[in-house]
Amino acid sequence: MPVSLFQLFSIGIGPSSSHTVGPMRAARLFGASINLAEAASIKVELFGSLAMTGVGHATDKAILLGLEGFTPEGIDPNLVDIRVNHIKETRTLNLMGMHPIRFNVQEQLVFEKTKRLPYHSNGMRFTAFNANGKKIGSEVYYSIGGGFVVTQAEIKQKCPSSHAIAIPYPYDTAADLLKHCAHTGKMIYEIVLENEKCWRTEEEITLGIFNIWHVMQECVKRGCSIGGVLPGGLEVRRRAHHLHEELLKKSNRLEDPSEIFDWVSLYALAVNEENAAGGRIVTAPTNGASGVIPAVLHYYKEFVDKPSDEGIMRFFLTMTAIGILYKKGASLSAAEMGCQGEVGVACSMAAAGLTAALGGTNEQIENAAEIGMEHNLGLTCDPVAGLVQIPCIERNTMGAIQAINAARLAMRGDGKHHVSLDHVIATMRHTGIDMKTIYKETSEGGLALHVPVTLPEC
Repeated sequence: MPVSLFQLFSIGIGPSSSHTVGPMRAARLFGASINLAEAASIKVELFGSLAMTGVGHATDKAILLGLEGFTPEGIDPNLVDIRVNHIKETRTLNLMGMHPIRFNVQEQLVFEKTKRLPYHSNGMRFTAFNANGKKIGSEVYYSIGGGFVVTQAEIKQKCPSSHAIAIPYPYDTAADLLKHCAHTGKMIYEIVLENEKCWRTEEEITLGIFNIWHVMQECVKRGCSIGGVLPGGLEVRRRAHHLHEELLKKSNRLEDPSEIFDWVSLYALAVNEENAAGGRIVTAPTNGASGVIPAVLHYYKEFVDKPSDEGIMRFFLTMTAIGILYKKGASLSAAEMGCQGEVGVACSMAAAGLTAALGGTNEQIENAAEIGMEHNLGLTCDPVAGLVQIPCIERNTMGAIQAINAARLAMRGDGKHHVSLDHVIATMRHTGIDMKTIYKETSEGGLALHVPVTLPEC
């Protein structure tokens, strides 16, 4: 099934694409699939990583909101706690926004922490009953990373939909992509643009990309303007606001050239603190890694000589090609791959996008993407207390700076290198398979195990 730029970069809310955005979409899909007039109650069961770290990732809130018909891109982040508290207090859920049913969160939203469904760690089962307790509908969904959701039936089919659009330049590997470029004389971003035209006009694509970029910029602005402490109980202080004020005090913005990296870190911190607070976020390609790409885009806009709208277009279109390769060849899910599937992928995408924006060749773009991931291989996902805060927020600053370095290294070369992007993606996939479950978004290993935490009683 072809993947569009606007699926890879979707506008939603924090703190997680796989644990918040995906479950909200799944809940809404289930609500829309049943006969509302018959429905009297719904039971929701969460499995694997969703059960282990779901509370810290606001999975419970996302499920309730999705059943009420809200979408990640449409809901006002300020409305989230109001609606969730209303459901808990009244024990009533307004199914799809039009059919009130009884819903006791403590009894009907079950975290099965010792169970895992067969296909993916992010599994959930929805079951609807009528007034007599008879089952009237049931479905299993998997949130497979980046906000993408599939059903059990779709997995069993193992074949593309007959309604799938045939794109002019299909590719599953970087080698395929580079062959298209060689045969047509096109750049990678031009190949992606031609594929995107199967869904939208070029004008719609351009407007859509700059809308995404606008949301990213607004997210950075909000993150730089808000201080205080992040929710969740870890008492993590928001640093972007103070750092921004300190950087603005300098009369010479770059007394020390390395201060560029302070600004890049600032942009990433601002986004990921907003994500941790449940703010408006662009999944890029996940929420946990949502600060890397905006930070590198801001670097391009603020510190590169003569940035342009054309460069931003190239940036997004090229990143899309790389993100699709990881989605097809491995996964965007930390529950499958560890954080190499999130920050690692975002770093690789951003490195390729920046190289394209700077005028690099296709070979240099592929090299930059490879460098960006090669040095993130084996990166674990071990969120302390199941919250997307430690080490996630700082890790995005590292990913952004590494992406810039990868692009600069690639631009200094001629594109020839020993390790291909396809080699790295295959290695990432097998590394994820070999990685112990405790390091894959379960909060059972790594920092999550060794950092002492006492959270307040709920």
